[in-house]
Amino acid sequence: MEKNCVRIWAKCLALIKEQVVPERYRTLFEPIRALKFEGDVLTIQVASAYVYEELEGEYIDILKKALQTVIGPKAKLEYSVVVERSKSSEPLTTTLSSNPVKKPVASTVYLEQPVNTGLKNPFERNSNRIQIDSQLNPAYTMESYVEGTCNRLAKSAGMAIANNPGGTAFNPLLIYGGSGLGKTHLAQAIGLEVKQNHPNKVVLYVSTNIFQTQFTEAVRRNEVNDFLHFYQLIDVLILDDIQELAGKTGTQNTFFHIFNHLHQSGKQLILTCDKAPAELEGMEDRLLSRFRWGLSAEIKAPDFETRKEIVLNKARKDGIDFSEEVIEYICKYVDNNVRELEGAMISLLAQSTFNKKDLTVEVVQDILGKMVKKSTEELTVDKIQHIVCDHFRISRELLQTKTRKREVVQARQLAMYFSKNYTKYSLSYIGNQIGKKDHATVLYACKAVTDLMETDRNFKMQVEEIQRKLYCSN
Repeated sequence: MEKNCVRIWAKCLALIKEQVVPERYRTLFEPIRALKFEGDVLTIQVASAYVYEELEGEYIDILKKALQTVIGPKAKLEYSVVVERSKSSEPLTTTLSSNPVKKPVASTVYLEQPVNTGLKNPFERNSNRIQIDSQLNPAYTMESYVEGTCNRLAKSAGMAIANNPGGTAFNPLLIYGGSGLGKTHLAQAIGLEVKQNHPNKVVLYVSTNIFQTQFTEAVRRNEVNDFLHFYQLIDVLILDDIQELAGKTGTQNTFFHIFNHLHQSGKQLILTCDKAPAELEGMEDRLLSRFRWGLSAEIKAPDFETRKEIVLNKARKDGIDFSEEVIEYICKYVDNNVRELEGAMISLLAQSTFNKKDLTVEVVQDILGKMVKKSTEELTVDKIQHIVCDHFRISRELLQTKTRKREVVQARQLAMYFSKNYTKYSLSYIGNQIGKKDHATVLYACKAVTDLMETDRNFKMQVEEIQRKLYCSN
């Protein structure tokens, strides 16, 4: 039996080798060992869950074709995945079936009017079909989304929505926070849960950038009404990065009508943004007021315990056994956001799998040192004020006064601008620290700086020079 499975796998490898880049063939396919062949099922052993995911994600079609050629049309593949343990222990194995993650099934919308009305799906060019693909990434599940104090409110609201979309007080749900904290993951996970719980619901995920591009194209083709009507068909609309609507009056106006229609029809809206609604600039007041109708849930940078759970979750999934010392080092070293943490984990897993390296603290330190900038002293409002004052050669005491001298006003506005963009402090706190001003003054200062940078090249160069000083100080 064993010889038979080895022979079958050797024939499969001969076919695979012709279709795969030599380097990838050596690292991924050559180490694989055939274990058994029963019925139409061939079981192969792979080094880790990372290899399993690579094979299933990138090479499943090649594998399937090779197996069917050698074994027959009913051929199936199973993986025996090695789970690394300490050197003193025997490795564990777990068996996984060849079952790549499937995308949610597209929803078909049946119109009261015939399909030849000309209504178009902006995701499908030159087509009159009203079949709507959710555009959701099947990897962004609730199971893979690690909950912590940093995101508990947002996730809990998301689960309530998944059970009863459009029927909760969380409509719209606006998820906001910095880059790489998991806003997109959570928003799409909610969409996937809705599809699972309510298969007939039409769910659509779209980035604001794509939404804007589609709107521009609709205007060019004189198809704005079709664009509007299409989005009004959606049961759960997920719009990612709504801050990109800023300054785009036409798109805002169209989205306002879409929002109103969906909300009044009991449909669900889920929005993500990198700022709180109160800090959004370049948005119409009527749109901002609607963003505040439901729940605004902030996602913060993960604390140590949440980062640790993310690392452990990734390690379990990929079959790698990290020491407690290594885990704690990773979590202390990579503390900015989830995206950076997951990127670091992927690099470490690749090193472990392909270079056969034991992940000691020293090895991890060397790998992470080349890809992650170690966190340094955090910028404060006080530190920013000192750097700006040094640049303009004025005292900090003068900055705090009510003088309207042009140079001092400009320095004050720049201090507010940098404090808003480079610290996590609230607008009220920044204003209080810089001349006892209110949050509205800070917003005005930031807008004044931004506007002047667009029209005054010398001023822009001055801002960039202060920027460099801030980086160097940190």
